[in-house]
Amino acid sequence: MTIATAPRPTDHDAPTSFALTEDQRLLKEEVRRFAEERIRPGVAERDRNHAFPRQVIAEMGELGLLGMMVAEAYGGAGYDTLSYLLAVEEIARVCPSTAVTMSVTNSVCCWPIERFGSEELKRRVLPELASGRAIGGFGLTEPEAGSDAGAMKSVARRDGDAWVINGEKAWITNAGEGRYFVVLARTDPEAGKRGVSAFVVPSDAPGFSVGTAEEKLGLKASCTAPLYFQDCRVPAANLLGEEGQGFKIALATLDHSRLGIAAQAVGIHQRALELAVAYAKERVQFGVPIARHQAIQFKIAETSTELAAARVLTYHGALAGDRGDRAAGRLASQAKLYASEAANRAVWEALQIHGGNGFCEDYEIARLYRDVRVTTIYEGTSEMQRLVAARHLLRG
Repeated sequence: MTIATAPRPTDHDAPTSFALTEDQRLLKEEVRRFAEERIRPGVAERDRNHAFPRQVIAEMGELGLLGMMVAEAYGGAGYDTLSYLLAVEEIARVCPSTAVTMSVTNSVCCWPIERFGSEELKRRVLPELASGRAIGGFGLTEPEAGSDAGAMKSVARRDGDAWVINGEKAWITNAGEGRYFVVLARTDPEAGKRGVSAFVVPSDAPGFSVGTAEEKLGLKASCTAPLYFQDCRVPAANLLGEEGQGFKIALATLDHSRLGIAAQAVGIHQRALELAVAYAKERVQFGVPIARHQAIQFKIAETSTELAAARVLTYHGALAGDRGDRAAGRLASQAKLYASEAANRAVWEALQIHGGNGFCEDYEIARLYRDVRVTTIYEGTSEMQRLVAARHLLRG
């Protein structure tokens, strides 16, 4: 990367036993500088106007932030998972909306294409995604198939040298902005989960359309909308893996992508702590800064402790995944579960420290309060993460 060196993070940033490499420390600092200089100035306005940050995303692509784990042979940066999560964390600290666009393109679009796509498909699609000339999305959820992904109704049938897809996907991040979507559909309705296949669908495919964008509580600068497939034709070469492997591909992808959500939560948590500390030092009540009061000190101490724990669990999940640890899926779910719930607690406490001011949109903590809520929901609810972790443990 060629970003200018950033100021070293404060001591709030390093409550972890993981020793980052020099390259990782520099990456973290460089991404922070980029986020502060290029993203933060327009964050509040984009949030108010529900404006997708196209220019920022293009710059992130030029810097290699949209294909961080993609091999250099396909135009990517070739980073490991931990390095990628460090970057997501820094972007989320400044703008969670931008971080989710980055995370989705990296984790649930580039990642499955590189691991399960044909060589021809990888060379055709990945350079566009990694460079930022295109962004991606992931189409698993449907109106009646959320946590129960096995209830999906979208279908695909082979027709010569193409697949024809019919159905609907819901709550798709980057819909309306994305160029490529990894989409799951049933190719054998009688085979249950073994009858699901995965496809790469370009946004200009015949029969593909995007619905009306959702009016969300938070992440307002991230586009979320349904996708519709009406006799949508995609080349047979756009099949990921083999026919019937879609559910396996989706689960593997989610095991990896949940770490991205955990990193987003850690970034939000980090910022909430910074805002709480700064406000507590400045706000005077009863003749002294409220930071002098033990009740406030306890909130800050608890928030910092949970941030350290969330970071360690998230980083541990990254290392386990990269070395192929059999517990990697469980660790990803546990990291996503803990980091997202801890971040929600952190933002709640930070807003409480702000008092009435925290309830006003003029203060950054109000936006974080809206943005953090979805981290316990998307890419698997907290309840589903508990089930996943328990099932891993009970299987032995």
